[in-house]
Amino acid sequence: MAEKQEILNRWRLVLGKYAADQISFSQGTAQDGSSETLNYVDMEQALDFLYGREYGEEQEIRTERHGGSEGSKLTVPYWLTKIKKLFPKHTVEIMERDALEKYNMTELLTNPDVLRKLEPNKELLKTVLSLKHMMKGEVLTLAREIVRKVAEDIMRKLEQELQKSFFGKLNRNSSSPVKSMRNLDIKKTIQRNLKHYDTEQQQLLLKQIYFNSRMKKFNLWRVVICVDESGSMLDSVIHSAVMAGIFAKLPMLDTRLVIFDTNVVDLSGYVSDPVETLMSIQLGGGTNIGGALSYCEKLIEYPHKTMLVLVSDLFEGMSAQNMYHISKGIIESGAKMIVLTALDMEANPCYNKTAAAALADMGAFVGAMTPEELAEYIGKII
Repeated sequence: MAEKQEILNRWRLVLGKYAADQISFSQGTAQDGSSETLNYVDMEQALDFLYGREYGEEQEIRTERHGGSEGSKLTVPYWLTKIKKLFPKHTVEIMERDALEKYNMTELLTNPDVLRKLEPNKELLKTVLSLKHMMKGEVLTLAREIVRKVAEDIMRKLEQELQKSFFGKLNRNSSSPVKSMRNLDIKKTIQRNLKHYDTEQQQLLLKQIYFNSRMKKFNLWRVVICVDESGSMLDSVIHSAVMAGIFAKLPMLDTRLVIFDTNVVDLSGYVSDPVETLMSIQLGGGTNIGGALSYCEKLIEYPHKTMLVLVSDLFEGMSAQNMYHISKGIIESGAKMIVLTALDMEANPCYNKTAAAALADMGAFVGAMTPEELAEYIGKII
């Protein structure tokens, strides 16, 4: 029976949405035999986003997507990440090649002049990161420049806010050039101006006013940022790379950066350079969270001075029990574990809630945070 349902599902994908009245999707299972349910509706939308354009041109059917039963609107960057999550690697490669022809994107990968005319922005950055493995020569050099410009723009916007979160407390041992009533050092101002006291007028003349600097006392903490680089995590990967670059500049933090799918890559040597970090990622593939946590556990030298920040949707492709076991060991060692969950394109939570609840019960902080909120959270700890 299950085999018959699978055949019907595949025929429905071949025939497309116009066969919806005759064939309905039924529940299926992943190719690896796990109990994961395949989302055939998403698969159909991804296929239609690409191949529906050709059908529309031939049949003069308008193929622009709107709300309603058509589902969520897809963009090229989101489509590129979506197919890597939905289809096998070989199928993705075929669809990417077809996309270059259907979207007339071949010039994007081969013509430097076309790439120069495009406005560097986050959407272009995501497209470049998704297709960089197909770029060569001057085009790849220009792609790297786009990555640099957008990463620096994101960093400029985040850096000031992040540093405010860390340097939050008053340091009463030093003066500040920033003159604000909040920073006014009344005691020091009075003491230093006593020699200017006018005995006749019985007034204290203030020749100089002193202000406290805003700085927080700290000891060196190690922050290990462990980032899931599966296709669905592209936005999180970009922000994590930039955030790690900012953290690397802060004197109170020893920042390490690890990215993973089924393999683990330690990018700590590039942590201060978000461009190298982003150009090193390989989007897609499976997910081995337990393997990544096992590697990060080895980076913990002083547990009570270590924070492990796991950025993931928590959909473990290997053993969930192994992930839980290693997480429990990290938390019980005294290290602080922070799990930043994924958001979808509409900023809605998109993660494994069962795994999130289990990790929270062990003592991990689990939740969606902006980079500013994460910096504020870490600032309170250190």
